[in-house]
Amino acid sequence: MILTIIVACQLMIILDSSIMVTALPEIGRTLHLTTTNLTWVQNAYILAFGGLLLLGARAGDILGRRRMFSIGIALFTVASMLVGLAQSSEFLLITRALQGVAAAFTTPSTLALLTVSFPEGPDRAKALALYSAVVGAGGSVGLILGGLLTDLVSWRLGMFINVPIGILLLIVVPRYLKETDRSTGRFDLGGAITSVVGMTSLVFGFVRAADAGWNDAGTLGSLALGIVMLAAFIAVESRAKQPITPLRLFSDRRRTAAYLGRFLFVGGNFSLFFFIPQFLQNVLGFGSFAAGLAFLPFTGVMFGMLYAMPRLLARFGGFKVLVAGIVIAIAGTAWLSRISADVHYFPDMFFPLIVMGIGAGLVFQPFTALGITGVEPRDAGAASGLVNAAHQTGGSMGLAILITVFDAFSRHAEASKAELAHAVSASILGSAAFLTGSLAVILIWFLPTARKKRASARDAVNEAPKARETVNPAT
Repeated sequence: MILTIIVACQLMIILDSSIMVTALPEIGRTLHLTTTNLTWVQNAYILAFGGLLLLGARAGDILGRRRMFSIGIALFTVASMLVGLAQSSEFLLITRALQGVAAAFTTPSTLALLTVSFPEGPDRAKALALYSAVVGAGGSVGLILGGLLTDLVSWRLGMFINVPIGILLLIVVPRYLKETDRSTGRFDLGGAITSVVGMTSLVFGFVRAADAGWNDAGTLGSLALGIVMLAAFIAVESRAKQPITPLRLFSDRRRTAAYLGRFLFVGGNFSLFFFIPQFLQNVLGFGSFAAGLAFLPFTGVMFGMLYAMPRLLARFGGFKVLVAGIVIAIAGTAWLSRISADVHYFPDMFFPLIVMGIGAGLVFQPFTALGITGVEPRDAGAASGLVNAAHQTGGSMGLAILITVFDAFSRHAEASKAELAHAVSASILGSAAFLTGSLAVILIWFLPTARKKRASARDAVNEAPKARETVNPAT
């Protein structure tokens, strides 16, 4: 029951990252938003989500993770209702950001409660497998659900369904989840402010560049402010007595690689959920529901990998499975980037989506496990916050960067489907570049560690005969 509650809450939050994607063309027509401005429907949610995750994790440590879990669900439920009632683009973006704030205070507690409830071993491995599957494939499920609701009723219904789910969770949480021990201390507001302002400024700079160009003063100023604030964030965290991001979490080389690798992988993978529906609806003429169903090959295969992962991890280990998954995802994404206005969904997109689903199904569980393995109990909340922060900010940053690629190739997309298809193709190729960066991080950070382990094993083997001679000289 504990696992059911945790997974249900996480699924609700992940669904809202994508449930509006297939509805974006309809939202744009209703509220008069351009394609570039539509990215803020996603980024308003993701930026608030990713930017405040670390503060949310610290709040759970101090105030109790079950308490923050319940507060976050309550706020998320109210915000979802307000999003569904939005009558203007400004109100929509504000309430989407409020949803992100609520998600930021809920999500760290989900993974922290899972870590506390399931000790290291087979049970935690199974729980992480299901959690990772929800995190990885929940986005594509949101595409299907959002498209269905948009075609049948309205995109607003995708927000309203969160209300009864949230109320049900609020009823069952006190009955089944135990409160965790609380830490004494205070909130690191300096770290929270600098991290949120830094990430928001960077993303705003990239999105503004798509409209105003790279020489625009607002673009350059926003990017400069983002860099300065993120540098200030590191400085604040290095001096804070109780930082929201303990820098000791980065002392482990492999854990650092897991955070950065996840950031880059999601930056490429999540962006596809924005560009592919645009292609399906505006070039191939799909409806919202059909565009969502088009992701079934990806979603189905990714969920199917859930059953194969325990055997694969037991036989090959997390590193080999992770590398294989990223390589397969790169191959599928590069294959899909060959789309044009003349392609057909089957087979030109169907089979690449299957390959991409296999790759994505292989990577999220190792990434999650590496991000929390070996973490001290006092840092469980911060570590889980970093895992989710890497996931959310990676998606936001990837979309912000690739929308500039899209815009560079689609200045006259309204008059030419071929030009729009070319813009989507270039953006998907950019996604493949993000995935390649993730692979490079994993190989560079992990291989030296693997070589040291092999060298230590060889030294142990070479020293064994000498040790026997020392113990028994007569021999």
